[in-house]
Amino acid sequence: MKKSDVIDLIKAFSNNNKTEFINKSKDIAIEFKNDGDEELCHYILALLSENLSMVPQDNQNSLSSFFSVAKESNQPLYLPEDITTDLLGIINSINGKKGLNKFLFVGKPGTGKTEAVKQIGKTLHRTVLSVNFNCLVDSALGQTNKNIVSLFQEINNLYDPTKYIILFDEIDAIVLDRINKNDLREMGRATSTFLKSLDDMNDDVLMIATTNLFDDLDKALIRRFDSIISFDRYSVNDKIDISDNLISRYQKNNGISKDKRLLSKIIKLTDNDSVVPGTLKNIIRTSIAFSSPDNDTDYLRRIFISLKKRDYSFEELKDNGFTVREIEILTGVSKSTVSRKIKE
Repeated sequence: MKKSDVIDLIKAFSNNNKTEFINKSKDIAIEFKNDGDEELCHYILALLSENLSMVPQDNQNSLSSFFSVAKESNQPLYLPEDITTDLLGIINSINGKKGLNKFLFVGKPGTGKTEAVKQIGKTLHRTVLSVNFNCLVDSALGQTNKNIVSLFQEINNLYDPTKYIILFDEIDAIVLDRINKNDLREMGRATSTFLKSLDDMNDDVLMIATTNLFDDLDKALIRRFDSIISFDRYSVNDKIDISDNLISRYQKNNGISKDKRLLSKIIKLTDNDSVVPGTLKNIIRTSIAFSSPDNDTDYLRRIFISLKKRDYSFEELKDNGFTVREIEILTGVSKSTVSRKIKE
């Protein structure tokens, strides 16, 4: 038995990677047989057989450190109709067993990619297993490749893969463009290993990956996905509806007054590519929480201040459709003063 075999066994044990531990033990048993020690080979295989009989059918509790169970989200997810239609298409294809099992969600951070995976898991009654890249990527030369092989062995050996979704959240952490001149050779080899392992993955496994660096992904990887869903499809009206729904959700017991008309004007004036649902959620929740209990529209002023790209004059606000009363709400300046300044 080689020293490397002992090291691999210890690593598999310390990482709680039962699949890798068993596979490596089998390799060692066969090695003893090839060396003429069939008795020891049979003894090792017998121990393994005994061990395997005690593995529970639901192997969630025996997963290695390569995985963590994603916490189920109970929060509503507000998505544009186009994205919702695509997600329903994924659910229909899985329920109908149409032969599709690899999907890529692309889009800026905060567009709802990861939450969408959780919602799909909830709808399909599947546990989402998120891959831990910090355990997968190793500084030791060649170890990352071995980890990738072990990861996919464990995926393929899941007792009932129809109970799970394998989530590669921010897959760009492991699979880079191999022809990128800035790419490290070691990570290029890891990408090649990943692609081969992906080709050999059990067709019953549902895999969803996410990325906000789509252009940096290896083109060979992109071709392996059955469908690519873009989450960068939020119109201004989508953002208005999402903001209004979020305010309805957070207004309970906060004594605020809804004003969708003014909210719409704020979103239209301040909208840009960096304003995504995740940004809106944080700003709206904080603005409502920080608002004055004596002013039921103070949260709108705070939302405006957080979203605005620059300072606007009273004249600019009026030209963009804001009334004198609305300008008073957003700036804290009295209507009489606003009117006088505009006339001047």
